[in-house]
Amino acid sequence: MFYLIAVSLLLGSALIGLLATAASNTAFFAGNIQLLLWITVAAGAGLAALIVYQAFLLVRRIRAGVFGAKLTARLFLIIGLMSLAPGLVVYGVSVQFLIRSIESWFDVRMENALEGGLALGQSALDHVQQETAKKTEHLAQQLGDLPPILQAARLDDLREAAGVQELGLFDINGNLLGFSSSDRSSTLPRQPEHASIWQARLQKTWSRLQAAGSGGIMVRVVAPVNMASLSERPRVVQVLQPVPRQLAQDAQQVEEARQGYQELLVSRLGLKRLYGISLTLALALALFSAFSLAFLLSERLAAPLRALARGTRAVARGDFTEVQTVSSRDELGMLTHSFNRMTRQLSDARAAAEESRDQLLEANAYLEGVLSSVTTGVVTLEHNLAVRVVNPAAAVLLGISRTELEGRALTELGSRNPGLSGFAEDMARHFHDGPTRPWREQIELSMPTGKRILLARGTPLTSGDTPDYVLVLDDVTQLLQAQRDAAWGEVARRMAHEIKNPLTPIQLSAERLEAKLADKLDGPARDTLIRATATIVGQVAAMKGLVDAFAQYARLPSPRIERLDINVMVGEVLHMYEGGIPIESHLAPDLPGVAGDPALLGQVLVNLVKNAQEALENVASPRVSVSTSLHGSQVSLCVQDNGPGFPAELWDRLFEPYVTSKPKGTGLGLPVVKKIVEEHHGSIAVDNPETGGARICISLPALVEGGESRGADSDLPRVY
Repeated sequence: MFYLIAVSLLLGSALIGLLATAASNTAFFAGNIQLLLWITVAAGAGLAALIVYQAFLLVRRIRAGVFGAKLTARLFLIIGLMSLAPGLVVYGVSVQFLIRSIESWFDVRMENALEGGLALGQSALDHVQQETAKKTEHLAQQLGDLPPILQAARLDDLREAAGVQELGLFDINGNLLGFSSSDRSSTLPRQPEHASIWQARLQKTWSRLQAAGSGGIMVRVVAPVNMASLSERPRVVQVLQPVPRQLAQDAQQVEEARQGYQELLVSRLGLKRLYGISLTLALALALFSAFSLAFLLSERLAAPLRALARGTRAVARGDFTEVQTVSSRDELGMLTHSFNRMTRQLSDARAAAEESRDQLLEANAYLEGVLSSVTTGVVTLEHNLAVRVVNPAAAVLLGISRTELEGRALTELGSRNPGLSGFAEDMARHFHDGPTRPWREQIELSMPTGKRILLARGTPLTSGDTPDYVLVLDDVTQLLQAQRDAAWGEVARRMAHEIKNPLTPIQLSAERLEAKLADKLDGPARDTLIRATATIVGQVAAMKGLVDAFAQYARLPSPRIERLDINVMVGEVLHMYEGGIPIESHLAPDLPGVAGDPALLGQVLVNLVKNAQEALENVASPRVSVSTSLHGSQVSLCVQDNGPGFPAELWDRLFEPYVTSKPKGTGLGLPVVKKIVEEHHGSIAVDNPETGGARICISLPALVEGGESRGADSDLPRVY
């Protein structure tokens, strides 16, 4: 489009120039007027077609919703109207002025004035020509009075005396005899014309007005020189004298004006049409230039705006690619550079944000992994005690899922789990009483699976009067149980050591008394002695059994681990109980082996069966069931009876020493079982089934190929 506009403007300008020069060139105008008119009309039609085409493109862009098209249309109309209104005024005034001016050119007074000026100039030139002819005749007379030999030598004096520019002496054949000139650059004079020499032979003076090379007018006069002797050949003298420059210019201007006036007079109607068409084409060219300029300017203005609009939409989509830079240094260029700088900053900010987000996600993932892997419960709280983050261990300890904890107030835990009402109130009270100092407290929770002892520690995370907090929960139930077990083990070891030492001397002393005194006493005294010594020996034996039980609880023998088939072990143990209380066995086939000591694990099963039988002494239809199964990677061994079950008051102390519900029990059977199971990296679970009775299950890691144990996994009801 730009090149088409440029070509059209150049063509229109060239046509206007041709039309303008045609008025001053009559021959060119007379021969090419029709061609120029048709070319001019075609150029005007082409300009109009281009304007219509631009308008069509603009309307199509507006309908297509191209950004900047409306701005282009507005500039198109504004600049077009700004050019059209004054252009039409100037066009109308110019046409009227042109018509009246052309009519004024052909006024009779103007023609008479030109004729009078031409006659005046001609008379002035004639006067100069006559004066020069007189001077030439006088010079010829003076040269005729001189001897021929002195004529050439006196030319300079005669020329200076006459005041002429150039003086030449020639023979009758036109050969140069002498020359004098005031112009030092002139070397030789022009040879006289044949007509002038022929007229000199007739004794007549010849004069003419001729155009000079510098644009002036020269007067050339040739006169005969009359010789004193008839034997001398006739001679002629030639004088060149320039007409005064101002007079020559005035005469030429008057002549040119007269010729131009005559030409204009011939082309009077054609000039009116030609200038009218020239003005019309000039107006069309001006309008087209204005519309084209509006179109191009609006395009140049709208191009960076469209680029900015595309860049804005790209930024809205998250694409921060820089828009094309505008080379201009105006406000649009500054705006584009500013937009590119903004997009670069946004891109850098997004990259930094993404990097920070990745680092944060990585840190959160790392922290989540750490918090997920630790067994300590961690709960972060906001300053208003709203739960922010809870790790899996804390959710397990509190018995509520993480989704139910996170985002809720700490005091709302009671509504989710009634057993946590007291816990939530205590935690809130501690944080309100000492918001800026750490604290710790041991809390006992009543959970569906039993009581759980937690060590709670609260610490402010930030400084200030209303900081955020972190609550750390440690399950110390097993730790306290282990401490109690260790304490009981130490007590049992010391008691066994202290009690066992005097038992043997007591028994020996009683037996010696009986041996020494039995033969010396008779009657009731002998019976009393025997009865007393038997009592002492029996009680010592009972105390030895108690001491052995203490010793066994205090220090179990080191297990001798080997691959063990649980079903085979169960069969061997149950074989010893044939003939007593009926024992049912439900053994799962194809159980994997476990790593254990057959003797210790057999003792575990013996203790469990013995406890079950003792619990069924007052039951009308006693029944004991022994079963094996596979739960994930754990081999489970369960002993169940239909007795009264475990008492509720002893539920949390079943595995403590000397805790028993049987009148004759020592309370060391289950603690010993628990220690043996723990030595085998297993777990033990107890519950009272809904069908009645009690059930004790132990779980041991199953062996995989290669003899390695699987990870601990148990879905049994309660693990100790």
